[in-house]
Amino acid sequence: MWLVCEGVNSLFCRHNRFTADCPICSKGTVLDPEQQSTRPRAPRRSTKSGGGTRGRAGSMPARFTGPYASAGPYEDEEGDRYDVRLEKVPGGVRLAEWAMGQIRRRAPVLSADDLRAMIEDVRERAVLPERDAEALAQAVALPGEGDGASRGRSGDMQEELRVERLEGERVRIGRWILRPGAGWELQHAPVMMPAARYAEALRGAGLVAG
Repeated sequence: MWLVCEGVNSLFCRHNRFTADCPICSKGTVLDPEQQSTRPRAPRRSTKSGGGTRGRAGSMPARFTGPYASAGPYEDEEGDRYDVRLEKVPGGVRLAEWAMGQIRRRAPVLSADDLRAMIEDVRERAVLPERDAEALAQAVALPGEGDGASRGRSGDMQEELRVERLEGERVRIGRWILRPGAGWELQHAPVMMPAARYAEALRGAGLVAG
C-alpha cells in the first residue's frame, strides 16, 4: 500500500516510470484501469413516473475523471466516434480520447483549431492552476520556436512528448520512447505529463492560427 500512495503523489514512481504506466504503483488507485471493473455494482433503483431522479441511459463505467475541457466529436479511420479531453488528474495533466465513457488506448488526435479553443476553455473555466493555463495559452498563441517536442527521460530511456501535424489540419499529441536497438516508438496510450511539458511541445509546434 505504501508503494501505491507514493506513486499517486508524484508523476514518476520509484520504478522510474510514469505512475499511470506502472502496473505496480497504479494498482488499486484511481489510475488503475482495472479499478472500475472490479467495483461491485450498486443495486438498480426503480423510479416511479413523475418522481425520483432519472439516470442516464446507456451509461458505462469510466476511469477517474477530474475537471476537464473537451473537443470533438471526431471520427477515426474505422468510423468510431470519440472526444478528446484535457483533464486535471493526480500527478499532472492528462490528454486522452474518450468514447462511450471509456478512455481509448491511443495517442490523442484532434483538430488544431479545436485544440486552441480547448486550451482557451481550460483557462476561462480555471480547470488548471492559473500559471499552467496561461503557459498553455501562450504556447498556442506564438509562432513556433522549435520542433514540436519536449524531451525527458523515463528510467534509462529517452522519451519525448511530440506534437505532430497530420492531414486535414489535425495534430497528434503522443509520447515517444527511444528503446535501445529498436529506435523511437510511439506509445499508443493517453498522455499524462506536467503542464509545462505540454506547453514546451506546443510552443515548438507553432500552432498559432493563420
